[in-house]
Amino acid sequence: MNGDQHMLELRVLGDFQVMRDGQPLDLPPSRKTRALLAYLAVTARQHQRERLCEIFWDIPDDPRGALRWSLSKIRQVLGGVETALAADRNAVVLNVATDYARLAPLVKADLSSRSTEELEAVLASIRGGFLADLSLERCFDYEAWRQAIASEVEIVELGILRELVERLADQPRRALPFAQRLRSLVPDDARLAAETEALEDRVRSAAAQATGRASQSGSARRPQAPLKSASSQDPGRGVQFCRALDGTRLAHASTGSGPAILRAAHWMSHLTFDWDSPIWRHWMRELSRRNRLVRYDERCNGLSQRHVVDISFETMLSDLECVVEATGLDRFTLLGLSQSCAVSIAYAIRHPERVSGMILYGGYVKGWRARGDAGEIATREAAATLMRESWGKPNPMFRQAFCSMFIPGATHEHFAWMDDLMLRTVLPDDAWRLQSAFSVIDVSDLLEEVRVPTLVLHARDDNVAPVESGRTMAAGIPGARFIELESQNHILLEGEPAFEEFIDHVRAFIAETAGA
Repeated sequence: MNGDQHMLELRVLGDFQVMRDGQPLDLPPSRKTRALLAYLAVTARQHQRERLCEIFWDIPDDPRGALRWSLSKIRQVLGGVETALAADRNAVVLNVATDYARLAPLVKADLSSRSTEELEAVLASIRGGFLADLSLERCFDYEAWRQAIASEVEIVELGILRELVERLADQPRRALPFAQRLRSLVPDDARLAAETEALEDRVRSAAAQATGRASQSGSARRPQAPLKSASSQDPGRGVQFCRALDGTRLAHASTGSGPAILRAAHWMSHLTFDWDSPIWRHWMRELSRRNRLVRYDERCNGLSQRHVVDISFETMLSDLECVVEATGLDRFTLLGLSQSCAVSIAYAIRHPERVSGMILYGGYVKGWRARGDAGEIATREAAATLMRESWGKPNPMFRQAFCSMFIPGATHEHFAWMDDLMLRTVLPDDAWRLQSAFSVIDVSDLLEEVRVPTLVLHARDDNVAPVESGRTMAAGIPGARFIELESQNHILLEGEPAFEEFIDHVRAFIAETAGA
């Protein structure tokens, strides 16, 4: 890289900018051209022209011509450092500095080992969401990549802020801006709110002393214990992080107070986004109303680490064990939904002393491949192939088919939200891999070993997990109760009688078993 290139930087941690000597440059009006420039710079590796055409121009008659046009515009932006862009008939590579390059090493790093100065510098470079102004709805592969990096950036930002607030606890004036920024990202974290208020009191007290009003300093409240790190316990709603046995980062969060409910992870969850989604928000709201609800994102989902190789059943069980330890739960009601019912059963057998009661909704004893029905297997495999090709794309046919399978009672609002839910929670290949892993689940030999009180609920006309799966599960677990709900929905919707009935049964069961 020559000296001129050092003066050029692409800023992608927020709205996209190209800077020369600290001054923003004019950019091409074409969103695809700007997105291509950002993609080439961030990935910083050679790309085949055919692949770039597939990512950005799969519809026009002449995608290679469109690519050539965009590359010509990129050369104009680069100006005197056009040598940074190397392109021949087959491949393209761009070598310029980006603000993301400084953040990337922290994605899998132990932040406690990094200097305060480095963390502050990276934090200062995060101006907003990754390429916040460069979404391309019709370019699915690009959009999936952008969303994945955006989740990584969000995780790093939260982790740095928590690390700095804890590390600078004895320097309240320096720690306070980080606590306030963290609170803006997780506004419902009760412990963080109290910690921030305590820091504000200490800063005011110090200011009063400096101006000769030392007598007022005694009224300042002393802070609570320092905000706990990303792997520790936190009863607030803010997102926390812990490590699985293989080092995978797991995101978890808590809401409410009272007897604890731990929701075993299922796919398509996102700890923060779910609060906005009409598909899941009523679940968290009602389950948190009288209880402390602990949730975590399954590996490859939401704010937990993506691009994870091991998604085996035993690893999912181990992840559940790690979250229990990280959140400090001693005894709790274990809630399993869909495929996490099987993981919950295995956990309850392994740790009966911790589980006061187990609630299983919409689950199955055997996955669709393990059930051995040739017709179902053929249908599911076809759906899995379609999933890999169309996941998260703005394709109304796929979205309607997928949403209708899980939520036949969906409204237009739910259909609209399903696109975001799919894009934000899990990547296409991971969605396909997870569905394949779920298909071979078989806990039929474990059911008779369950020794904790168990309530099994199932929607009568569930298209994802047939109601017979719930009946079989309840029949195999000693003493389990089975309740059939009048609904077609695998994910019960807000306002439908079946959801209200579900909540009533859950509360009654917890009241009966929590003190046992």
